[in-house]
Amino acid sequence: MGNYDEQRLENNQHANLELDLLLETVYRLSGYDFRQYNRASISRRVYNRMKINNIPTISRLQERVIHEEGYLTQLLNDFSINVTEMFRNPSFFRALRTDVIPKLRDYPEIRIWHAGCATGEEVFSMAILLEEEGLLDKAVIYATDMNERVLEKAKQGVFPIQRMQSYTKNYMLAGGNQAFSEYYKTDFQFAYFHSFLKKNIIFAQHNLVTDQSFNEFHLILCRNVLIYFSPPLQNQVHGLFYDSLSLNGFLCLGDKETLRFEELISNYEEVVASEKIYQKVK
Repeated sequence: MGNYDEQRLENNQHANLELDLLLETVYRLSGYDFRQYNRASISRRVYNRMKINNIPTISRLQERVIHEEGYLTQLLNDFSINVTEMFRNPSFFRALRTDVIPKLRDYPEIRIWHAGCATGEEVFSMAILLEEEGLLDKAVIYATDMNERVLEKAKQGVFPIQRMQSYTKNYMLAGGNQAFSEYYKTDFQFAYFHSFLKKNIIFAQHNLVTDQSFNEFHLILCRNVLIYFSPPLQNQVHGLFYDSLSLNGFLCLGDKETLRFEELISNYEEVVASEKIYQKVK
């Protein structure tokens, strides 16, 4: 790649123009809109793909996106953020158990949306929590992501066995009250979570940037996804979440995110400030 390094990708005027054209191409060909994603984050992913395939300029990368079958899908997978784990940030799940779930208990049906669910670890964590609270049977969990490839993984409920020790620790710190191993069976490579956990989970493709509200929810979780969006796009997505929440519904963000500077903050109250859990009050 010569001297075409990441710093040039982020700061060079011509490179920024090329990146604009690439993202416009991706949008027109796929419908996925990354034009307002955090520029540094997208730049790193573009740079990494160029490095892997030894492509000297973004324009050459754009040519492959347009003309080479399957290359667009590969780039979309590069852009998708899939970092997750079961009971990630255990204190958050403990706060859900103590401060949110009791307020949902009397609903005849509990509708939950995991937006940007990636490979499903947090969705199965929620199913386990609801099962232990006696609410799984009357809950419907909508698990969505823009990336259909990772959704297919999420549907399986199969995770590498070497992660179970860490996940078990998270589960216990999150207030789990069973033996975590009761929720799955294993072979030498994988843990297979029991099918009853996903009986009320609906996996579906949904793009937060371009798609609309599709239901009214009592609880929406979108944790550490919005950090990859530009401020105007964050406001747009927060509008989507607001329209999708029932009155007194709960919105849960990631530990690096906040509603504090958003236009809609006056319509929410902080429930657990340290865990970024908010309630829609008007």
